[in-house]
Amino acid sequence: MADHAPDQAGQTEPGESLTPEEQAAALEKGRLLFAAECQFYYASQRLDQLPPMDRPEIAFAGRSNVGKSSLLNALTGRNHLARTSSEPGRTRQLNFFNLGDRMTLVDMPGYGYAKASKEIKGDWQDLMFDYLRGRPTLRRVVLLLDARIEVKPLDIKVMGLLDRAAVTYFVVLTKADGVKAVALVKKQAEVQALIAKHPAAFPTLLTTSSETGFGIPELRALLAAQAE
Repeated sequence: MADHAPDQAGQTEPGESLTPEEQAAALEKGRLLFAAECQFYYASQRLDQLPPMDRPEIAFAGRSNVGKSSLLNALTGRNHLARTSSEPGRTRQLNFFNLGDRMTLVDMPGYGYAKASKEIKGDWQDLMFDYLRGRPTLRRVVLLLDARIEVKPLDIKVMGLLDRAAVTYFVVLTKADGVKAVALVKKQAEVQALIAKHPAAFPTLLTTSSETGFGIPELRALLAAQAE
């Protein structure tokens, strides 16, 4: 655990060219959207089982144990919206959550779990790539990276997959509360340089902590813009 939470000044925020009034309005819009009722309503293991495309979709991807469930819970202000599997890396399905009838949050299976079979890893890549490139209502993907550990080759491979699918994605560092300030700044610079090499990556890096709430309002604001 870090000695202290990262300073807000170290956060690269979306919409940094906005006036203070516009930034405040964006944050409030995000707060209101994610304060709406959010419920699980669909699960799919195959493309021919996907729900109707009736709302903008935001998909969340990341390695197993990156903190995806915790982030979804923090964004929506709920404790058990998304549950962590007792067998990380085993879940194959896409889970769909209705956020206030305005947006769908899609929880993608975690990737890269060491004990997952080759079949499951293959299923992830095939199903996920087909979903990513063939879903017109998919507005953005949120790719999570753990701030406490090095970026893995598989993370870079997934970034390449997202580039090929031509889906704009936000890179979000999780678990920032577990990193000391100096190390966090170094990690942010490293990931920012990586983002610059990927054409489909949104140029702004976000840093979050589901434990402290750091960066959560800014991420809500960024995602709320996709509901319009």
